[in-house]
Amino acid sequence: MFGLSRSRALGTAFALWLALSAPFSHAQAVFRVTAIPDESPTELARKAAPLVKFLEKTLGVKVEFTPVTDYAASVEALVNKQVDLAWYGGFTFVQANVRSGGKVIPLVQREEDEKFRSVFITSDPTIKTLADLKGKNVSFGSQSSTSGHLMPRSFLLQANIDPDKDFKRVAYSGAHDATIAAVAAGKVEAGALNISVWEKFVADGKVDTSKVKVIYTTPGYFDYNWTVHADMPADQREKLTKAFLSLDRNTAEGKEILELQRATRFIPTKAENYKGIEQAARSAGLLK
Repeated sequence: MFGLSRSRALGTAFALWLALSAPFSHAQAVFRVTAIPDESPTELARKAAPLVKFLEKTLGVKVEFTPVTDYAASVEALVNKQVDLAWYGGFTFVQANVRSGGKVIPLVQREEDEKFRSVFITSDPTIKTLADLKGKNVSFGSQSSTSGHLMPRSFLLQANIDPDKDFKRVAYSGAHDATIAAVAAGKVEAGALNISVWEKFVADGKVDTSKVKVIYTTPGYFDYNWTVHADMPADQREKLTKAFLSLDRNTAEGKEILELQRATRFIPTKAENYKGIEQAARSAGLLK
């Protein structure tokens, strides 16, 4: 009798363990992807959808896009392994690298990210150069944005223009598309943003270029990348890297994904590429 009771007890305990662990196992089977919220949530979701399907097919697991509220949340999500893959700007990668103690690894970047650029735009015809921004209301994107804040600020400082002292007001729109909207609506006289978002708005006719113009384009710098936590097994990192490198504009799937990602193709990258971003962040007092 004792043997039977013990057997039942063990069976019940095992069933309970199974019930409790099943959701966890299921959760672990999901590969989670996030991205810095540098554009509207609907645009980020649109850009992510075909990539998610491609990764599901390539990795053989369920893939989900997990949006975050702000740039800091994207850093914490990967550092704490709440997501498996993150789309970072150069500065966000540097922040994640510092925050994790060097425990994040950039896998790939777009070919365009080797020499990425920012643009300064204005709707004020009297503003023609960076020097003309003095005494004006100027918007950046997010404070943690590489192309919407850090690098534009860095190039301003190199031109002996201190935004905090020389601008009438410094605003932060939170995203590149929001910066364009603020300038177009006259809420600020000028703004700095990612060149690819600007070019996309121009190509789609979403901005009146007879009223809003580019007054300055920065020199190139390393920017965006896809990053993983260093604890990800090496074979999975390799599989993921190969998946991105295999994307080809000559296939319907590759063309759709690359166009949405505004990429010619993906190429390998490494942490050393972002040392210049880190130096610029420290020089601008944005990284302690």
